[in-house]
Amino acid sequence: MGTMGLALPWKARISSTLRERGTRVEPSEHIAGGRSPAVVDATSEDAALAAACRSGDLRAYERLYVMHGARMKNLARNVLGSPTDAEDAVQETFLKVQRSIASFRGQSSFVTWSYRILINTCYDARRSRMRKKEVANDDSEETPRLEPRAPGAHPSLRIALERAVAKLTQHQRDVFLLYEVEGFRHAEIAGMLEMTETASKNTLFQAKKNLRLMLEPPRSSAAETR
Repeated sequence: MGTMGLALPWKARISSTLRERGTRVEPSEHIAGGRSPAVVDATSEDAALAAACRSGDLRAYERLYVMHGARMKNLARNVLGSPTDAEDAVQETFLKVQRSIASFRGQSSFVTWSYRILINTCYDARRSRMRKKEVANDDSEETPRLEPRAPGAHPSLRIALERAVAKLTQHQRDVFLLYEVEGFRHAEIAGMLEMTETASKNTLFQAKKNLRLMLEPPRSSAAETR
């Protein structure tokens, strides 16, 4: 099994172009008298984008790709561990969004709905790859790897972290990736993974707890007897 790439240290976050452009839906942010202007703008733009896509405006799909294509590829690459598979997953996602836009009911943001389709597409690709691996009994398949984001980190830390993340349950790994690597909020993750916000927080807590247990150096026998 080959080594995977290094993830971010989990206290670091990627810079979010969505936040910078004010296009990110952040339902938990409030100010006195109502939501902040940035949240209102984000919600309005999301609704306008959804309406344009529903009407068949190809420019709206181009806008969606410009805004989120790179981030979608990064997320898919972290889940699938392969740039090629990630590219395929994103292309398939946009086809599914276009085919399924009539079923969008606005129960979550349009962007969150699109990411949910991406994640499900990645799940399907991952299951398909596992089935092929079982049939071929090929031990050379690499586990999903995290996109390198901290080139200055020590190689031994990279290897330890990537191996620990690979040992998490699927739910824990996905919530960890979405929150700590991709920078999504729990409200967004809940919509993407179809779980409650509380469940997302609890899953992340458990993931971090398990990572700490795996990454902490073993105590010496002398220390244990004190």
